[in-house]
Amino acid sequence: MTDKTIVITGAGQRIGFALARHFRALGFHVIASYRSEKPGVTALREMGVTCIQANFSADGAIHQFAREVAEQNIQIRALIHNASDWNAESKTDDYAALLDDMMQIHVKTPYLLNLALSPFMATDSTAGSDIIHFTDYVVRKGSEKHIAYSASKAALDNMTLSFAQKLAPSVKVNSIAPALIMFNEGDDEAYRKKALSKSLMAIAPGEQEVVNAVEFIMNSNYMTGQSINLDGGRALK
Repeated sequence: MTDKTIVITGAGQRIGFALARHFRALGFHVIASYRSEKPGVTALREMGVTCIQANFSADGAIHQFAREVAEQNIQIRALIHNASDWNAESKTDDYAALLDDMMQIHVKTPYLLNLALSPFMATDSTAGSDIIHFTDYVVRKGSEKHIAYSASKAALDNMTLSFAQKLAPSVKVNSIAPALIMFNEGDDEAYRKKALSKSLMAIAPGEQEVVNAVEFIMNSNYMTGQSINLDGGRALK
């Protein structure tokens, strides 16, 4: 059994990919979920990352992923919930389905995985394991354009508090609430300028900023039930 395993959901691209690459380079055994094949998934496999396809829109896929992780006879050092979806009311008229989808990926998936995989984490505070939820800056203010998304991330933020109580002291449970971290390739200059103007720091810091926050949480022996706000001072604008 190895106690150097990091489990990351949604690791096929962007921040999830950066985290998987980072921890693999440090010598951790990394297990990564992905929804669909992407160049990043191929790259992770070449690095020696265990990549498991899982579409968490179905409950059965959540349970199957948990089983495949558990079957590897590991002790999990960190379970990082990065899998996410971002949709808006303006893109659909099936609001019930939209809310179900957002709650499925941002609430039910981490809820079920935490319950299923916490037995494979440390059993005392000297060994120490971490669960890290990725929420969002909108938890603090809501979003008129992404109501269901915002509500689901707020529920995940609250769940951080509950699991911190349930799993202490052997497992620390914290969240990271980012605002703009990095742009997509297709974002035009006008959009970038507008987005950057929303924070005091006026930069898109890149995925390393999130890697640093995850490392900070994992290196702490005392912090649990907290949220790190990576928003560049956006709340102060």
